Amino acid sequence: MDAFLGSWKLSKSEGFDEVMRHLGVNFIARKAGNTLKPTVTITSVGDGRYHMKLESTFKNTEFTFKLGEECDEVTADGRKVKSTITMDGSTMKHVQVGEKTTHIERVIEGDKMLTVSSDCPINAMIRRFTILFALMIEPTFYPF
Repeated sequence: MDAFLGSWKLSKSEGFDEVMRHLGVNFIARKAGNTLKPTVTITSVGDGRYHMKLESTFKNTEFTFKLGEECDEVTADGRKVKSTITMDGSTMKHVQVGEKTTHIERVIEGDKMLTVSSDCPINAMIRRFTILFALMIEPTFYPF
């Protein structure tokens, strides 16, 4: 999970319009959503909990979660969902359950975070985020 901590800026997006259409997002909101370059910030808030914030010029959303535990989330398109985030090796898996269920996988490739959703029957969504800054985890010192 530590590799995901920091702020990430969208640098490239493919298939996002198709996913939004599949989720029932209206035409105007889809067009606006396709022009945005959001920043995703993931921080550790202690007690095994994390905070994820998505910021854009259109709308900001945020929620706090603990790995493997269901939490409430309101998505950028206004859907109220129950989210569960888990780690599978180095892949962050994010499941949003609401009127429609969304599966999102995030992986780190160098200084990029790759976000993939294959829920849309037409096309998979792939979004690439570039690191703005990483949050360093201080190593624990054990005196001998």
